[in-house]
Amino acid sequence: MRVGVGLPGGIPGVEGTLVVDWAVRAEARNFSHLAGIDRVRYGNYEPLTVLAAAAAVTRRITLATTILLSPLRNTALLAKQVASLDRLSDGRLVLGVGIGSRQDDYEATGLDYRSRGRRLSEQLADLRRHWEEDAIGPPPARPGGPPILVGGNSGPAFARMARYGDGYIHGGGPPRAFARVAGEARAAWIDAERPGQPQLWGQGYFALGAAEAGAKYLRDYYAFTGPFADRIVAAMLITPQAVTEYIQGYEEAGCDELALLPAVAALEQLDRLADIVGS
Repeated sequence: MRVGVGLPGGIPGVEGTLVVDWAVRAEARNFSHLAGIDRVRYGNYEPLTVLAAAAAVTRRITLATTILLSPLRNTALLAKQVASLDRLSDGRLVLGVGIGSRQDDYEATGLDYRSRGRRLSEQLADLRRHWEEDAIGPPPARPGGPPILVGGNSGPAFARMARYGDGYIHGGGPPRAFARVAGEARAAWIDAERPGQPQLWGQGYFALGAAEAGAKYLRDYYAFTGPFADRIVAAMLITPQAVTEYIQGYEEAGCDELALLPAVAALEQLDRLADIVGS
């Protein structure tokens, strides 16, 4: 299993210089990928923009959206943005997409929250068509576009992943929860008569030795979930032992790639994580 790290661009108030320095350091410490997360009504940086900045200062590390709320975006323009980033990064992009569960993001963009699943299915088919037909340039670095991961925990989400995606990305939680959804993803893949196996990605939050600061961010970010935000905080990785056990659990559950997302924006967090992971 490969282990990557999230960029701190999802945390409000982060300076752009820290995002860039983080990307350079993450590649130097041999993490497998850099991840960006998405919101509209929040103080985060837009993830494709963040990954473009990271692409400019790195050469080898994979760049991933975990996840991009693609139904909020015009499909033709998104196809062009993604192809541009994939080409500028020399084919290092992995596009993770999902519908999201925050209604205010859809209100901000004037889109119907209830139709977001249908819109994503249509969008995934159209993205591939745009990339394969080369009607909207530039052509992506790889024929057919970058690998696509699809998130979600419903039956339609797994079916969508199996029909249009290259793999599945889980929204986070303990390894046992990942093992369950990974099984559903594999079953949907077989039902769709897809060859091989889907890529399986997981994720979790860390705030090493900084539980209070990390909890403050996560409670703010997940405030819309009400009391469930406390469960997310409780799962945050705050000790080396917790990180090690989390990684081991995900590996045993069949995860191919694990994204560890920072809940505190400080370079020492990245270095401490790298020391634990062995990067």
